[in-house]
Amino acid sequence: MALPISIEALIKEQIVENTRLDYKRDWNPEDIIHSICAFANDIDNWGGGYIIVGIEEESGMPKFPVKGLPKDSLDTINKELLQYCNEISPRYLPVVEQVQFEGKEIVVIWCPGGEARPYKAPDHVYHKKGEKKEFSYYIRKMSNSIKANQLEEKELMILANNVPYDDRVNYQSKIPDLKSSLIQEFLNEVGSDLYEPSLSKTVEEVGTDMRIIGGPTELRKPLNVGLMFFNDSPDKFFPYARIEVVDKPDPTGEGMTEKIFTGPLDRQLKDSLSYIKNYIIKEKISKISDAAEAIRIYNYPYAAVEEALCNAVYHKSYQIGEPVTVMITPEKMEITSLPGPDRTISDEDLKNYHLISKRYRNRRIGDFLKELKLIEGRNTGIPTILRALKNNGSDLPIFETDEERSYFTITIPVNKSFLLKANEDSKLKSKKDKASDKKRRSVSEIKQLILDLLSENEVLSKADLVKKMSYAKLTDTVSKAIGELIAEQKIKYTENKLNSKNQKLSLSK
Repeated sequence: MALPISIEALIKEQIVENTRLDYKRDWNPEDIIHSICAFANDIDNWGGGYIIVGIEEESGMPKFPVKGLPKDSLDTINKELLQYCNEISPRYLPVVEQVQFEGKEIVVIWCPGGEARPYKAPDHVYHKKGEKKEFSYYIRKMSNSIKANQLEEKELMILANNVPYDDRVNYQSKIPDLKSSLIQEFLNEVGSDLYEPSLSKTVEEVGTDMRIIGGPTELRKPLNVGLMFFNDSPDKFFPYARIEVVDKPDPTGEGMTEKIFTGPLDRQLKDSLSYIKNYIIKEKISKISDAAEAIRIYNYPYAAVEEALCNAVYHKSYQIGEPVTVMITPEKMEITSLPGPDRTISDEDLKNYHLISKRYRNRRIGDFLKELKLIEGRNTGIPTILRALKNNGSDLPIFETDEERSYFTITIPVNKSFLLKANEDSKLKSKKDKASDKKRRSVSEIKQLILDLLSENEVLSKADLVKKMSYAKLTDTVSKAIGELIAEQKIKYTENKLNSKNQKLSLSK
């Protein structure tokens, strides 16, 4: 059975964290069954993992050239794998694919987090006839599969039947709600060997292979994660599952624009990031003398924005009917999602930018986003944000939540050079607005203003009047107002000769 992921990308590009990859040089059923059990228990909600048989590990990385497996051993491996997986309690069957990699035969075993955890596996797969089998709970710690201690066993019991929301069956949906075109597009984009078979298989068959369909045989339904990525309108099932980007250039709300991005989660992310990149992010180029390259500074470095927004989508609870919001003002960009971080992350951790969660809210969303290369490995997002801001000469971000951890906001400050420009632009706009207001005065308003000015100054030339009214020149409207006031005998010229260079205006006595 083909996997919904590129095997080459899995091994070479490290799109899955090392802790979720277990390389085995040879077929060792006892060791491998323990790893299968550990990934199925998924104690940290990381989404299980992959066991790659036929590739040796060296310092946590695959060793090249690949050793591979003898072709005549593959049939035996498949039979024994099924036999020993049947001994896992409750029964757990991973997804297995035999592939050729760099000309060698290997076996890739995909072990998603199980729905019926906790799982036990036999301590020894080989035993004498009549000998009692001993079973233990196995878990994944760092890059090792180990027996759970007493405390960890209790933790597994607490997690029993507590499947992360994105990996649950959605009984309000139907299999046709999963769109074959979106599934095929995804498989093609990630380079999955499942793409070609998906063109002739039914949605149910492909969805089962991808583990986005679950439930009992008589009531097969999509999983939530399947609807989030492979339905055109996931907000029908998860209200307000969308991204809202609000650009607020003025505190009064004048000139504010709001964009709402809906659709599959990956499309929302791509579209909103494209909008921010094209319409929000600005660049300033400074040429330094005696330097070959100019210095480029951005109001918000794209890498920081991308990572922050992707993390907000990944860690949001889709049981809460609130969108991910991006609010942009001249001083900052705020990205908010609900709820806040897990309580395993302390307030001190937030201050020190040390956001390493021991358990993840969504274990499948992260996998899909990583396969699409929209996010990096777990716990790498914050370092990426900090590095991007530092390289851009920007201030550090601010992380904010409340005591109840009901929300999480990351504030990315605008680069100070753009803040200075924004202040200058604001002052210029204010001046223009005032000038605009003056230009928009009615004739009656101008007439009253002329009377007030002459009352204060006794006599004024037309040039002086224009200057005191803050006009750049004598306008037709001002000339009309002066003419009407003279006709109404409210003001008069001081000289009999109209074209006299000393001509001024005064109030009529």
